[in-house]
Amino acid sequence: MTDFYDAGPLRAAANTLFLGWGYDFYKSTNQLRADDQLIRAKVGQLLGFVQADLAAAETAFRRTNIAPPTRAAPFPDPAAVAGAKTLERLAREVGTLGGRITAAPAPSPDRMTDRYRDEGETLTYLRDHDRVLVGQAALLRNVVEGKDGAGLLAAASEIDEGLTALRRTLETRASALTSATR
Repeated sequence: MTDFYDAGPLRAAANTLFLGWGYDFYKSTNQLRADDQLIRAKVGQLLGFVQADLAAAETAFRRTNIAPPTRAAPFPDPAAVAGAKTLERLAREVGTLGGRITAAPAPSPDRMTDRYRDEGETLTYLRDHDRVLVGQAALLRNVVEGKDGAGLLAAASEIDEGLTALRRTLETRASALTSATR
């Protein structure tokens, strides 16, 4: 009789269960898939910081630049309203893009995927693009971090360029999953 807590039978039982679920500890594709998910989560975190900075700057900008209505001035300054709306739009776009990146798909570990493409090669391609996303998100964070509303409005075109670059990289990444040869 073997000891219940002996690593040999437990390891064998665990490996049997994991293999039955389609997971193999020793496959490099599992590590690549985990790396892909981790990297995209970190990009989402960076973009969450960017979104929070933009939202905080927008709130402070509205507080300082849009005065409460009075009889003499019942409507706010149109330029200040436009600036606040620009900051609000940027924060919304960053949040949307962060969600898209975090939820971006990766190939599932199944036989159909293996039949039409090399899973390891596809995951390596995705990981490399995800690394580019990290760099782009970090640069965007550096552009936004520490700036007030006026500074962010001055950098709005640079922020838009960063968002465009992130979108382009995400689209290139997604093209690997739609092509049957990758």
